[in-house]
Amino acid sequence: MSFFKKLKEKFSATSENKQSSEKYQSGLEKTRQSFSSKLNDLMARYRKVDEDFFEELEEVLISADVGVNTVMELVEELEMEVKRQNIKETDQLKEVISEKLVAIYMDENESIPTLNIQENELSVILFVGVNGVGKTTTIGKLAHKLKQEGKKVMLVAGDTFRAGAIEQLDVWGERVGVEVIKQSSGSDPAAVVYDGIQAAKSRGADVLICDTAGRLQNKVNLMNELSKVNRVIEREIPGAPHEVLLVLDATTGQNALSQAKVFSEATNVSGIVLTKLDGTAKGGIVLAIRKELNIPVKLVGLGEQMTDLQVFDPNAFVYGLFSDLIDAEAD
Repeated sequence: MSFFKKLKEKFSATSENKQSSEKYQSGLEKTRQSFSSKLNDLMARYRKVDEDFFEELEEVLISADVGVNTVMELVEELEMEVKRQNIKETDQLKEVISEKLVAIYMDENESIPTLNIQENELSVILFVGVNGVGKTTTIGKLAHKLKQEGKKVMLVAGDTFRAGAIEQLDVWGERVGVEVIKQSSGSDPAAVVYDGIQAAKSRGADVLICDTAGRLQNKVNLMNELSKVNRVIEREIPGAPHEVLLVLDATTGQNALSQAKVFSEATNVSGIVLTKLDGTAKGGIVLAIRKELNIPVKLVGLGEQMTDLQVFDPNAFVYGLFSDLIDAEAD
C-alpha cells in the first residue's frame, strides 16, 4: 500500500483520527497553501528530476523554515532515493518527500512522544519560554486538556516579574476551574513553587503545572533562577520535574531555534510546545527543531480554541501539509 493511502486510511479509520486530522488540516492551512502550491508549481515546471529541480526544491523547503542543515540532508537522501528507485518524473517524488519528512521526526518503530504523567503520584510540569510566546495561554489549555482526562490539576504562578502575569494565570485558572497558587508580584519564584508543591500534596492533585519568568536579557540570572526552582522541585519530589516544556512561537521561525538553545543550556528541556502554528506559513520549523536540537515537539497550538492544543503527531502533521494532494492521489 502506498504511503498516501496508508495516511488516508489512518485518518479516516475512526472519528477520533478524523477529528485529529481535521485539526491539523485547519491549523496548517497557511503552511499548506504556501508549501504545497510552491511544490506543485515546481513539479509543473520540472517534469524530469534533475539538478536544477533539486536546487529549487531546496529553496522551497528553506522558505518553509525547515532549516538549512535539515534541508541539505533531506535533499541528499532524496537524491539517493531517486537513484535507488530509478525515479525519472518529479511527480513520483511527492510520496517520497512526504515519507522523508515523517522520517526526520520519527523512526518507523518510534511511538509519538507523550507527556510524562505519573500514575498514582503527583506529576510536576515546568513551563519555560520568553514572554509573548503564549506560555500562560498554553498552560491554561493544557490544564483544561488534563482536566478533561480526569486529572486534578493545580497551577503555580511562578512568573512573579512580568506585569500582569499572575493575574493572567488567575483568569485562566477561573476559566478552566483549577486552583492557582500565587504570591505577590516580585516574590521569589522558588518560594511560590515550594508553596504550590505543598498545596498540591495536601489537596491530592495529580498534576502541578508551574509557570516561570521568561526574561532573556540576562542569561545568567535566568539560569540561576531556573536552577533554583529545579532544586526546590527535586528536593520536594525526587525525580521531578517530570516534564520541562519549552514554549516557542512558530511565527518567529528560526529565532525560535536560538531561544531553544538558550533555554536548553539553562535547564533540561524535555519537550517543546509550538504555539501559533496556525498563524504561520513556515510550519517546517517543527522539523528544524527536531533535527537540529534533538528535542521532541510534544504539543502544538493549532488555533484559538481551548481544545486546539494537540499532541504532536508527525503523520497528522504531514497529512495536514499534503492533505489536498493525498486525498487526490489516494482516491
